[in-house]
Amino acid sequence: MLEAIPLFRNLNPTELQALRLITQIKHVATGQDIFLEGAAGDGVYFVKSGLIEISAGQSERHVFSRLGPGEVFGEMSVIEHRPRSANASAAQASEVYFLPRGEMLSFIQRSPALAFALLQQISHRLREFNQLHLREMVQAESLSVIGKFAQGIVHDLKNPLSIISLSAEMFNMPSISPEIRAKSQLRIRKQVERVNDMVSDILIFTDNKKKNAAVRTADYRAFVLDLLGDLRSEAELKSAQIEMQNEPPPVLVQFDPRRLSRVFFNLIGNATDVMLNGGKIFLRFQFQEKVIITEIEDSGPGIAPEIAEQLFQPFATHGKSHGTGLGLSICKKIVEDHGGTIAVRSEPGRGAIFTFTLPLAK
Repeated sequence: MLEAIPLFRNLNPTELQALRLITQIKHVATGQDIFLEGAAGDGVYFVKSGLIEISAGQSERHVFSRLGPGEVFGEMSVIEHRPRSANASAAQASEVYFLPRGEMLSFIQRSPALAFALLQQISHRLREFNQLHLREMVQAESLSVIGKFAQGIVHDLKNPLSIISLSAEMFNMPSISPEIRAKSQLRIRKQVERVNDMVSDILIFTDNKKKNAAVRTADYRAFVLDLLGDLRSEAELKSAQIEMQNEPPPVLVQFDPRRLSRVFFNLIGNATDVMLNGGKIFLRFQFQEKVIITEIEDSGPGIAPEIAEQLFQPFATHGKSHGTGLGLSICKKIVEDHGGTIAVRSEPGRGAIFTFTLPLAK
């Protein structure tokens, strides 16, 4: 019955009788099209029984709505007098009421109750479409973020894998000396440990839980000098050189060597990415009364101040076509877990200067 349709519930008996005189009933078989995208808007449809699918596209249809008994479709093209913006077909054998465009518009003009009800229906439909579009946008953005995240992880893994590959080739050379073979074996083991540490840090980052650093008191100078060989090996993969402008002071610091080495690798890896045709990376150290300060500067193009404020946010990146900025987010987390701070600045005629502090052991 027409009066069972929500749009017509507030019509009086006279209006309902007039409506019956202009309404047609159409039977639609399963899979049959009711109208196609781009067709003229010849009338409005109401589902009497069955299930109707509204879709977009021609060769490959994307279904974005399914309508059951009492629901209206095809109303927008009738009111706007424009071609259909979607397809309508029967998902199962259905019956639909059809009101031709001319008769429907005349009836709306004579019935304020129907005009108001139709306005409410259109407003509700637009709200539903907006919510659907927003969900699809969020899903697409989430997939994009996941893709960038995966791309950044793969990029971070390439450097240690390259070092492992080169060291393995050197290890297998028959004429190599036992000393160099031992160094190659040690380098391979360190890079395998580094890959494992990177995966662990990523799991910690995605877990979004605060991790207290497993710190111990150690000589910061000895730690940096021991790490320097591996850092230089990685920089040389990008034709870059590391220059120590002064040696770190022999002070005692509470830190986790495994996690803190990740900070050095990430910062130097970022520096080699943004420098064209190699370049130089400068290491500087100084200590104040309570902290040791480490500076890592590159000879790249530098960073604009407005970008510098965002660099430590997850998935922010600058000056390179790959990576996600996740490495800097992990650096920030590691340094802060140690009770320190990290920042970046750029001065005229100089590259990016990353500075992080660590508290001295009490």
